[in-house]
Amino acid sequence: MGLDDKAVSVMPKLRRANPIADDLLQEHPMGRHLVSPDNLRHPNKMSRSFVNKLCAAHAGATAADPTTELDSWKVGGKMFACFGDRIDGVCVKTDSVETAAMLIDAGAATKAPYFHKSWVLVSFDSAEEELRHRIAVSYDIIFKALPRKIRDQIAQA
Repeated sequence: MGLDDKAVSVMPKLRRANPIADDLLQEHPMGRHLVSPDNLRHPNKMSRSFVNKLCAAHAGATAADPTTELDSWKVGGKMFACFGDRIDGVCVKTDSVETAAMLIDAGAATKAPYFHKSWVLVSFDSAEEELRHRIAVSYDIIFKALPRKIRDQIAQA
């Protein structure tokens, strides 16, 4: 059984576990399969300043003061991206523990240290599109969970 055969054989399990599995799928002449970790890596390593630019582009996003709290980005006072002193990437929220496990299994992310199981660590050497997408998804999850009054204030600003 080759790599493609293994990937195709696990797809029904992933599909049942999480309908968002299509997020990590691509078309292939041999059928649908998981994107390989090699496709998720970027030849030019992303930097913390690049991630800061991605985070700052979101409405209402604010950088936390690293001298008084975690070095992170927040929206409405809730964290959607976090850095660490000893990690080479950014921790972001996923919509579920299952999605986080799927990203980890696919090699797109690793377990975020000290965070809930629904958070993952996306490496700075990930592809730019993957990093951009994961930060945007994390922001959207946190933003949608904010009270309507705060969401409206952010939208009007």
